[in-house]
Amino acid sequence: MSFAQVFTRSVVGLHAPNVTVEVHLSQGMPALTIVGLPEASVRESKDRVRSAILNSGFDFPNRRLTINLAPADLPKDGARLDLPIAISMLAASGQLDESVLGEYEFIGELALNGELRAVTGALAVARAIKASQTLGAQNTNDNANENLAPRTLIVPKENAIEAAKVAGVTVLAAETLEQVCRHLDVVSGISNDKSQLLPVITHTPDAKPHSYALDLADVKGQHHARRALEIAAAGGHSLLFTGSPGSGKTLMASRLPSILPPLSDEEALEVASIYSVAGAEYEFGVRPFRACHHTISAVALVGGGSKPKPGEISLAHFGALFLDELPEFDRKTLEVLRQPIESKEIIISRANSQVRFPANFQLVAAMNPCPCGYHGDGSGRCHCKPEQVRRYQDKISGPLLDRIDLHIHVPAMPIDELQTAPAGESSEVVRARVLAARERQMARQNKPNSELSPSEIDKVAPLGDAEQQLLRVAQARLNLSARSYHRVLRVARTIADLAGLDEIGTAQLAEALSYR
Repeated sequence: MSFAQVFTRSVVGLHAPNVTVEVHLSQGMPALTIVGLPEASVRESKDRVRSAILNSGFDFPNRRLTINLAPADLPKDGARLDLPIAISMLAASGQLDESVLGEYEFIGELALNGELRAVTGALAVARAIKASQTLGAQNTNDNANENLAPRTLIVPKENAIEAAKVAGVTVLAAETLEQVCRHLDVVSGISNDKSQLLPVITHTPDAKPHSYALDLADVKGQHHARRALEIAAAGGHSLLFTGSPGSGKTLMASRLPSILPPLSDEEALEVASIYSVAGAEYEFGVRPFRACHHTISAVALVGGGSKPKPGEISLAHFGALFLDELPEFDRKTLEVLRQPIESKEIIISRANSQVRFPANFQLVAAMNPCPCGYHGDGSGRCHCKPEQVRRYQDKISGPLLDRIDLHIHVPAMPIDELQTAPAGESSEVVRARVLAARERQMARQNKPNSELSPSEIDKVAPLGDAEQQLLRVAQARLNLSARSYHRVLRVARTIADLAGLDEIGTAQLAEALSYR
């Protein structure tokens, strides 16, 4: 045998396109050539693979080897191709049975001693295998005899639990190249030993509610701000807290995850895929909460780099992105948020490719009203001049502020009120109301109110004569833009859902307008 092919996958954004590793052994001076747009990490694999094969007890083919990574127009990067390249070389040289390789896909980095090391994107690869099975089922024209089982995925042991979260995909975990080869020998009937790899048990998310260390009961008073936080959680709305230092803005924002609805299984898999591609840790099934320092760069916030990686807005997908001290962020950094807030995704373009990352995040921000922080708190401590206050607040552009649904002033609480005020409602109590409101939205339109399009708002939020008159007055006084108009209606729809109402009344509309 002088030719073999092995299936694997590359990772582009959250997608994992199929890659076929083809190896051909020919006569000539011993050499190894890799073609098919390999990047530096792939080109270096030939040295890792050579040592891994020799240290695993196999013979390295002392012939001219040509390795093709198809499709040739897809850039390949990362060390995840080490294992499939090694398997294809062993099969082409007759040391493995090539007939069983079509049933498997391989990913994994090889150490020089033949051990398998973890790689990024294993969950994205498993999801792509499952998607290819679904696509294959749609293309068989209901042929019951067609074998639609997806290929078995062989991964390093450290990636096994992650990849096995995708139901319907068989995942085998291996620690060394030798273990993989022994398994293939058993499957092909060459060997009779009992060293066959066993499927990893699928780990499903825990159905019990996640226990949060931070609870909304820690917030005393601040009923108006707590109400706004509940509305934001129920409808997936963005919000901005404004108040003097120590008024509780960060305290309340950090409690938002504890009242958000739990992720569905598919949402949890999508979030976990983003963290897998980014190589970051993630507690499966928990809504992300990303708090960014104001020195963050635009690339770190939205993603990018020579090899595009997800930024903070994608790591906050289906969760919340918290920006504390909002005016202290670089204005150009904040402006990059305007498009993904609307589109719920970010597209990173490079000369030869485009990478798309989801970014359906909930923006939560906090700021002081002036440089010293005490403007308008009634204590008289603020000595900022009007132009200083205006210049400080103008650091945030109008278009960005217009995209924030709820604007909340958080007053400072006197010490005597803090000492005597009873504890507020717990996160569990508030979350029950949020869940009920969110269930109404999903039953009605299968999406949160914050994601409604203008045409959908007209259908689910019809207004009576009194409500339309109230909006006309508000338009004249507040100078609402078309975007603000629709955002007011989305918030009013959420307030009505919290109250269990089918229609928006003047009370719900007036409350929504108060948050502008």
